[in-house]
Order: sequence, then structure tokens, then C-alpha cells
Amino acid sequence: MISSIKPTAAVVLEDGTVFFGRSIGIEGETSGELCFNTGMTGYQEIFTDPSYYGQLMVMASVHIGNYGVREDESESNSLKISGLICRNFTNRGSRPAMDQELKEFFKKHKTIAIAGVDTRALVQHIRDFGAQNAVVSTDISNLDDLKKKAKAVPTMAGLELSSKVTCSEPYYYGNPAATYKVAALDMGIKQNILRCLAERDVYVKVFPLNTSFEEFTSWPCDGYFFSNGPGDPAAMPTTAELVKRIIDLGKPVFGICLGHQIIGLSQGLETFKMHHGHRGINHPVMKNSTGKGEITSQNHGFAVKSQSLPNDGSILLTHNHLNDHTVAGIKLKDKPVFSVQYHPESAPGPHDSRYLFDEFVNLLKQYKS
Repeated sequence: MISSIKPTAAVVLEDGTVFFGRSIGIEGETSGELCFNTGMTGYQEIFTDPSYYGQLMVMASVHIGNYGVREDESESNSLKISGLICRNFTNRGSRPAMDQELKEFFKKHKTIAIAGVDTRALVQHIRDFGAQNAVVSTDISNLDDLKKKAKAVPTMAGLELSSKVTCSEPYYYGNPAATYKVAALDMGIKQNILRCLAERDVYVKVFPLNTSFEEFTSWPCDGYFFSNGPGDPAAMPTTAELVKRIIDLGKPVFGICLGHQIIGLSQGLETFKMHHGHRGINHPVMKNSTGKGEITSQNHGFAVKSQSLPNDGSILLTHNHLNDHTVAGIKLKDKPVFSVQYHPESAPGPHDSRYLFDEFVNLLKQYKS
């Protein structure tokens, strides 16, 4: 603990470790895989990002809730994290432009949040021992029972979660009179991805995850986009086969995060579960063609195996993560297909990588001409 206040909540890890805290006023119990985000801002965008579905979010930033919530800054229509673990939770935000307090936002979506946790120690534990499942509860009368529940939480490896967050019906985004049209597969798409495309004169039709090849290709478009999303990409062979067939059409293709991993799988590459993932807004990435670095926004617990890249040059490694040299971007040598592991749309995060949307639009332009 980091406070002398009597604990009223706890985070119980599957390895039996317990971190105490206090409830912010939403009682109950929740579970999921623990992950931590190092971003100093953008908590609303993080909490509403569909890629975090099924995960317990530990915020490394000390102060959470201090600028409230604005409805137009959400990345989806609801909170997607399973629960929040933080050190200081602010009940009264200070931003005049906010629509509501973060606490009310959590109450609206019936999501548990606890504060007063020694998040520095918890983050260090995850860094040392790896991502693991946990239970968060505001009833700490039986810790042994909570430890048993933590051990029983399904592992993220092998878990398909995109079907939990995809849209139920196709929908459109942007200006119908736009120059370019793109069909997007929603595996947990962030709103800012759609904004970035629409800002570049692209009209998007978004399709649900379970869309057939015939339906997905029936809409006349200039290219295809495969979105971010939660879960293990290796648990989505049907989607990988769909992507393979789409790539074979020869139209421009762009993938982000899970979309990047699925593109890799569709071309025979392999993915793996990382020790504790990349989640933050200051991750350094090298663009190999220029030797220039980018500061990027990242959120993923799986990655493409660099050892699975072919030696014949048919798939090029375009970007490297500079902290651990994991695959951060690829493109196909003979087809207009590329993808990145990180989030060029940011929200939150820096705009260093927004040029990737311009590169996609350039491919659309070349195809259209």
C-alpha cells in the first residue's frame, strides 16, 4: 500500500500477489489480463479503445480523471477495459470544456475502478514476471477465494475477442462524394482511424468481422483497410484467410495493429505473445528506408515473429521497434500492401506517423489512375 487509509479493494494476481487499494465508489468484482500504459495523458481514449477489451488497465501516470471526459474524445461508444487500477483518482476534473466527470463515466458504463494502489510496484511486477491475469474486487474479506478466481481467468493466448467489439451491421463514415473509397474490416476499429481517412478525402464503408469475402468485395472501392482489435491473432484463421484472398485481388491494402498481425499471418508469418507488451505514447520506431526515428503510440500484447520473415525479400521489414527490435512494420514487395504494429492515428499520442495515411492514399490514387 501507499496510504495509511484502510484498504477497501484489492488486485489479486494469478501468481498470488496482492496489491491493496480503495474503491472509488463502484462496488463489485472484475477480471482480465493485467496490462499497463505509460502515457501521461489520453486516459479517455485509452479506456474506450476496443483493443483493450478484456484487460485490466494499470495506469503508470499518477493522476487520473483530472481533466474529466469529453464525449467526442472517445474511441468507441463505451468503456472497453474490464477495470481500472490507478494511484490517484480525481473526482472533480478541472477542464471547463469537459462534459462529465470520469467517475460518472465509469458509473454510466458500470465499470469498476480502484485507486490508492502502488502502481509503481505493480508495473514493476508485470515488467519482471510478465503479463498475467488478475481479479479486482471491492470485497476483500476472502483473499484465498479471489486467488482461486484469478487462476481460473482464461489466458489471453488463444483467445479471440474481436467478435466482442466489432460492429453488428455495416456503416459508412465520411463524405459520400469523396475521391477515394475504402472498405474497412472492423476488428475493433478506433474512431480516430476513420477520422484520419475521412480527412484525406476517403469515404469508408465499415464491415463487421464475420463478413464474407463475397460481401466484403461487393462494394466498389479503391482499397481495403484492416483495423486494430483485441485478442490473439493466431485464434483468427478464418480472418487471415479472408485477408489473403483480399490481398490477392491486387488493390491497395493497409493494416494497423491486429490488422498488421493478420496480414502477416495471411502471408505465412507467425505471431507470438509478448512478455508484457507495448502500451504507451512514447515508443521509438525506426523507419528503415530513411533511417529516421518516429515517436509512436502503441497498444499490443502480440507481435509478428521476426524469425518468420522470409529470406527471399518478398516481405520487407519497413519499421523496427528500437527498444526490443520487434517487427513494427512490413510491406509486400510485389503488391500495394503494407502494415504497422503501432497506431499512426494516435489518440492519444504524437503525430509523427500520420504520414502513413498519406502513403495509403497515394496507393489509392495510383490504383485509381
